[in-house]
Amino acid sequence: MNGVFGFVSAPTQAVDIAHLIQVALTPIFLISAIGVTLNVLTSRLARIVDRARVIEDVLRQADHKRDERELHGTLGVLARRAAYINAAITLITVSALFIALVVVMLFVNAFLRWDLSAFIALMFILSMLSLAAALSTFLIEVRIATNSLRIGIEEASRHSD
Repeated sequence: MNGVFGFVSAPTQAVDIAHLIQVALTPIFLISAIGVTLNVLTSRLARIVDRARVIEDVLRQADHKRDERELHGTLGVLARRAAYINAAITLITVSALFIALVVVMLFVNAFLRWDLSAFIALMFILSMLSLAAALSTFLIEVRIATNSLRIGIEEASRHSD
């Protein structure tokens, strides 16, 4: 006998819901991993902003002894890094939103008996593409950071000779 929303008997409904929750857990674990990565990205952004503020404070002092061009160059590198981190944060947040939409649509698909399989697959694919783009952008930011470190080490070694 059909119940509300066209569901069959209560024991079968409970089994279907339990299976649906099992299916929905995998994307939820992915959201958790994205959250940890988002924490790393925001921490890096905070460190970049803090470092830029320190350099800006030095530049505001009338009696600073360091070369202004060097500090402005460092600020430029920090601005590029911040832009990449901001892009990565945006992309990874979009990825998490797509995954959340996948979970919601899994339940809508089950309860309303709509065929949303193509939409669910598309949202998952878009989430993975957004995640891949976020990780690629993060990799670029890390490369900029390590390259600027190497440049600073080389510059310091030239001045010490």
